Amino acid sequence: MDKQIRLGIIGGGFAKSFQFHEHPGCTVTAVAELNPQRRAGLQQLNHCDTGYETMDDLLKDSNVDAVAIFTPAPMHATHSIAALKAGKHVLCAVPAAFSLEECQNLLDTVNSTGLTYMMAETSYYRNATIQARNWYREGKFGELFYTEGEYWHENLESIMFDDGGNRTWRYGLPPMHYPTHSTGFLVGVTGERLIRVECIGWGDDSPILKDNEYNNPFWNEVALFKTDLGHASRMIVGWHVGYPEVERASWFGSDFSFVMASPIGNPNSSSLSNQVEKFEIPDFYEMLPEQLRHGSGHGGSHTHITHEFISALLECRRPSIDAYEAIAYTAPGIVAHQSALKGGESMAVPDFGKAV
Repeated sequence: MDKQIRLGIIGGGFAKSFQFHEHPGCTVTAVAELNPQRRAGLQQLNHCDTGYETMDDLLKDSNVDAVAIFTPAPMHATHSIAALKAGKHVLCAVPAAFSLEECQNLLDTVNSTGLTYMMAETSYYRNATIQARNWYREGKFGELFYTEGEYWHENLESIMFDDGGNRTWRYGLPPMHYPTHSTGFLVGVTGERLIRVECIGWGDDSPILKDNEYNNPFWNEVALFKTDLGHASRMIVGWHVGYPEVERASWFGSDFSFVMASPIGNPNSSSLSNQVEKFEIPDFYEMLPEQLRHGSGHGGSHTHITHEFISALLECRRPSIDAYEAIAYTAPGIVAHQSALKGGESMAVPDFGKAV
């Protein structure tokens, strides 16, 4: 490619599972990471000579056009806004924000700067979701009247503390403050907005649920949403369950349904009327540059996220999960948690709009 996006990477953990160093339209010109060993590892992976200790130092670098932010989740909105105000395009890990006020501030900043923002939601680019989105656009489902999305992540306790024994941001995290691995399976396929929710939480006597910065009493939260098209959607996020870690969904239509494979042996399956068929999901490598046509994290999504962000910048277009879409994935979970704290009270989810 004639043009290269000069990328800065902020955060040296999750960032190492992306393929910016392989993309033909991207050069990693700087990284920032507090931990010297992780910073060195990030530089080595991305063939990058410039390493900073702090994000603030990297944002001053005029040799950086865009940044990929992989910092602790509660700081995503703050860091994204700072990067946008520093004149950098932004790719940010999920979720986009932790409060409705942060959602609005992020959206306002994107609109006022005119820069590109994308959220790196993996469920949008899982191969099964790409297939479901293709079928939806073809009209194969008929009316897609009900969806289910679930994100189970048992043994979260193992990453609630850092190497020094200090609590990380995951300690006591409200499940629905991290909703996008579930909500993305609906919003990322149909573009619908989740407008009302009733959510039930479950917790036990764990000290983690009695002493955390979020005042969160729940391990797991189950939400029933109503969409702007009048459809129903059940979304689950949970940290403590006798079930393997999984991100999966089911899409139920009047003419056709599609159920993703489960980790306990059930295969991907589709159904037309009462005929059920096992279905092999394609890899969709044809959507990617040749260098990125290989497996990657979260069901093959990381190469797609890498390519979508870089290509959106090169083509001067909105990315698939822009600020409006990112907030449509994120805000419903914030309200769902409030519903759970109120015993399942029905609550409206504010409408932040769509790109025009």
